[in-house]
Amino acid sequence: MSKKDIDLLKNYEILYNFFGPQGWWPADSPLEVIVGAVLTQNTSWQNVEKAIENLKRERLLDLTALVNVEQDKLAMLIKPSGYYNIKAKRLKNLITEIYKNFQDLEDIKKLSMEDARNFLLKINGIGCETADSILLYALGYPVFVIDAYTLRWLGRFDIKFSDSKRDSYHQSQALFMKNLPIDSKLFNEYHALIVRLGKEFCKKVPSCHECPFYIRAL
Repeated sequence: MSKKDIDLLKNYEILYNFFGPQGWWPADSPLEVIVGAVLTQNTSWQNVEKAIENLKRERLLDLTALVNVEQDKLAMLIKPSGYYNIKAKRLKNLITEIYKNFQDLEDIKKLSMEDARNFLLKINGIGCETADSILLYALGYPVFVIDAYTLRWLGRFDIKFSDSKRDSYHQSQALFMKNLPIDSKLFNEYHALIVRLGKEFCKKVPSCHECPFYIRAL
């Protein structure tokens, strides 16, 4: 199947009808989403939840509090998320830059999506997936998040992209954004559904006979 053949809206409907709404990203505030976007790198969401609970217990899910907390203490609190020293540094970099440049998270929304994205990507440790997760899930910008689940799923349709990780990210993102209505709610739900599919059926060793696309084809 080529990039021209895939019907992304139809596939969204198949996923939505099979799984239902996902209610993702689970968080009490945009700041919690931002923190989670950094902590979820290279770990499971279950581990992220443990780290976030630690931060909540210490009343640190606050912009000023995160700026002021010692990095070593932050690292210990987010230890369940893995790579905690690296993530503590990345999180401090991110929160400090936001604090320095904006009075409130809502002020970021005054920027165009391109400017907001460039602001995030200039921060050490923030890559495309993390930046776009923040833009979509925390700030409501209409940008499609690409992750390993998405690339694996597209690969099962024999859709291949550049061998360059960065180029494949942008090429696959363009596929979705050029062939779907530009709608943050749609992008939010679609990405969450692909992640659900990837966790349950479209694994590295897939369970194709149980997949909603296989069942649909019967």
